[in-house]
Amino acid sequence: MKNSAYKFAASLLLALAAESVLASELSHNYVTSWTSSPQAVWDDDFIFPTNIPETLENQTVRQAVKVSLGGDSFRIEMSNAYGNTAIKLGKLTVGIPTDTNDIYTLKKTVTVTFGGVEEATILPGATILSDNIPLRVSPLSSIVISAFVPEKTAIQTFHWDGRQTNLILAGDQSQALQPSKERFETTARLFISGLFVRNSIGSAIAVIGDSITDGATASLNKNTRWTDFLAERLRNKNIGVFNAGISGARLLSDGMGSNALSRLHRDVISKPGVSHLIVLLGINDIAWPGTLFAPSSERPNINKLIAGFTQLAAQVHLHGKKILVATLPPFEGALPETPLDDYYNEEKNSLRLTLNNWIRNAGVFDGIIDTDKILRDPDNPNRMKKKFDSGDHLHPSDTGSKAMAYGFDITELLKQTKMNSTAKGVQE
Repeated sequence: MKNSAYKFAASLLLALAAESVLASELSHNYVTSWTSSPQAVWDDDFIFPTNIPETLENQTVRQAVKVSLGGDSFRIEMSNAYGNTAIKLGKLTVGIPTDTNDIYTLKKTVTVTFGGVEEATILPGATILSDNIPLRVSPLSSIVISAFVPEKTAIQTFHWDGRQTNLILAGDQSQALQPSKERFETTARLFISGLFVRNSIGSAIAVIGDSITDGATASLNKNTRWTDFLAERLRNKNIGVFNAGISGARLLSDGMGSNALSRLHRDVISKPGVSHLIVLLGINDIAWPGTLFAPSSERPNINKLIAGFTQLAAQVHLHGKKILVATLPPFEGALPETPLDDYYNEEKNSLRLTLNNWIRNAGVFDGIIDTDKILRDPDNPNRMKKKFDSGDHLHPSDTGSKAMAYGFDITELLKQTKMNSTAKGVQE
């Protein structure tokens, strides 16, 4: 009787241990390798055009994405975050480009399913997640995603500036290896909001920011945002980097995208495998008020900015993740000879310097990235160094973006990789 009790207890412990390991494996199975943060499509009276049609019907949207972390397979997330009507997808495929110079000509396509079914519907305000796609993905490789939209569909959710030329094609060309020459080209992104690779020991770094992170002046189709260079730097560390930047984004207020706190869970915390968040936000909070962007808005004071950053840190830490905050880079003379040439003034710059000083000494973050120090001109610290300046005195050039990615200590970012590798060794 006693031996039977011992055997039962031993069996129960083994079962519980196996269940615990399985749950751990499942929870860490997928890691975020790429994202595109959804935005609400704005009205025609906004200063920037949307660069997309109002509706799609019997058309295919073909888009290229460059992943950061690799894996043995992956899943795709599709978003209708700001839509008030459903989006029906007739077919979704993924393809492998023939080469980097002809990214939309494919070697092959694989049909994507949702619960075993090819057609799918994205409900208003919702996202959908594909089944696992049994296609190996190499680090820093490109995947082409083609979505066929059969019915007339209003486009109410997009990502405005993807820095990638995407195609809208007539008819169902989701399986076409060579797309038709008749096409509508746009740098906006539609539908796709995330790509998650199956990688049992990898982790991901989220970067939330504004146009400096989104890549407003990065070379088109070249993947030269500062987050791309950071992914390149971390390629051999089994760490992915995904870009949650939105051009025109702000910390405290909605702009061309929702404010940081309102999208923190959607764009960062809910994404699988995230270990760290990097934040580079605040310049639009400081500089937008009084310009054509926000002519009647009041500029936030330093206490409101501090409260916003402190709340971000509190929420990130609550979910067991680390946060690094970047200082705001210099912007004297920003956006010259444009309708936004009043973006900079000395009062705004004084607030930037005060905020930067607080970020450096606050002690509420797990690390800082001194972007200001990396990019500034030593002879004129309120201006960006010429070789790092795209020419608009606000956004970095490709060289400046690379300097941002390689100009800080990554020790804190490497800690999660060691933890994941150790955990895998214990399981094995």
